[in-house]
Amino acid sequence: MVDFKRLAQEEKEAVIAVRRELHRIPETAFCERKTAALVADHLRGMGISVETGVAGTGVVGLLQLGKEGKTLMIRADMDALPVAEKTGLSFASTHDGFMHACGHDAHMAMALGAASILSRIKGELKGNIKFVFQPAEEGPGGAKPMIDAGVLERPKVDLVLGCHLHDAPEGTLGVKAGTVLAANDRFDLRILGKGGHGAMPHLCVDPIDVGVQVINALQRLVSRQVNPLNPVVLTIGTFHAGTSFNIIPGESVLSGTTRTFDRGIWDSWQERMEKIIKGVCEAMGAGYEFQYHRGYPPTVNDSALAEIVGRCAGEVVGPDRVFEPEPIMAGDDMAFFLERVPGFFFFLGAGFEGSAPLHNSLFDFNEGILPSGVEMYVRLAHALLR
Repeated sequence: MVDFKRLAQEEKEAVIAVRRELHRIPETAFCERKTAALVADHLRGMGISVETGVAGTGVVGLLQLGKEGKTLMIRADMDALPVAEKTGLSFASTHDGFMHACGHDAHMAMALGAASILSRIKGELKGNIKFVFQPAEEGPGGAKPMIDAGVLERPKVDLVLGCHLHDAPEGTLGVKAGTVLAANDRFDLRILGKGGHGAMPHLCVDPIDVGVQVINALQRLVSRQVNPLNPVVLTIGTFHAGTSFNIIPGESVLSGTTRTFDRGIWDSWQERMEKIIKGVCEAMGAGYEFQYHRGYPPTVNDSALAEIVGRCAGEVVGPDRVFEPEPIMAGDDMAFFLERVPGFFFFLGAGFEGSAPLHNSLFDFNEGILPSGVEMYVRLAHALLR
C-alpha cells in the first residue's frame, strides 16, 4: 500500500526549494520565459516528456502510465503580479516591480512535487497524467489559448484538477461542489460632452455630471433589476476627467468590472448596461463609446467528484480540517477547463494571524503547508486512475 503522507513529506525540502526558485523570478502574463524554462527542466529531470511554447509560454508535461485508462490533467498557473515585493524574504523577487503575490509559485511547486511522486509510483496507476503550467491567469487569460492550442487533446483529457491558496487557516483544505468563483468582466466607457468655461455650464455638456448620473443609474441595475438572492457586483474602478478647476472638460473616462455567479446574468451584462448608458447620455445631450470585455466564466466544480475530493482531503489533513469555502467574487480562468472537462478546483488554507492577503506586497505563507497540496494531488490521482 502506498504511504502518501510519507512520500509527500519526503518531497518537502525539494518542493520548498523549487518554490523559492520560482519566487525569485516572477514574470507577468505571457512573459513567463524563465519560469517556463525552470518548470520544463524539472519535468524533464523526472523523465516526463515536455512540450514548451504552448500558447506562447505554456508548458505541458505528459506522464504515460503504461496501461490504457483515463487522462488526468493537473493545472498550475505561472504568472506573477506587477507588485513591488516588501516581504524582506531571503529569496525575495529579483525582478523589480514584480512579485508572486497570489501564490502561483506555490501552485507550481506543488504540481511539480506531485509529478515527482507520481512518476515514481506510476506502476500503481493506468492512463496518463498531463501537468499543465499555464500563463496569464491574472489576465488576459492563458487557459483559453491553451485549450485552442489543443491542450485538452492528444490524448484527450477526461478529468482536471487545480488548487489555489486561500486565506483560511493554514493547512486546511477547502472542498465545495458547484460554483466557487464568479464570472469577471471589464468595461470601459468614454463620455463625450462639450467643454467650455466653468462659469458658463449652460453652454456646455458636462461629461463629469453625465458620468455621475451614469454611475448612479448603473447601480440601479444591481439593486432593482437583479434578484437580491442572486449576488452580483458592478464596480466603477476609475473615473478620470478634467485638467483645471475652472474648465468643464470635453470628455470623461470610466472603467470598471462586473461579477456574478449566474451564467444568465453574465450573458446579459453588456446589453443591460448599454441600455442604461445610452438612455442617460441621450437625455443629457452627451455621446458615448462603450467597450465591454468578456473575462472568465464562473468556476464550477463537478458535483460527482466532490465525494472523492472530500474523502482525500480528510485523509490529508483530517476531516475536522476540511472546510466548505463560501463562493467569492474573484475569478480564475481555471473556469475554462472546467467548462469543457469534469474537474475540481480545491483550496489550501494559507492564512495565519497577521498574514497579508493575496495580491499584497507583504504576502507570504508557511511553506510547511506545501506537502498537503502535494499529497492531495497524489491521493486524487491514485483514486481516479487506479
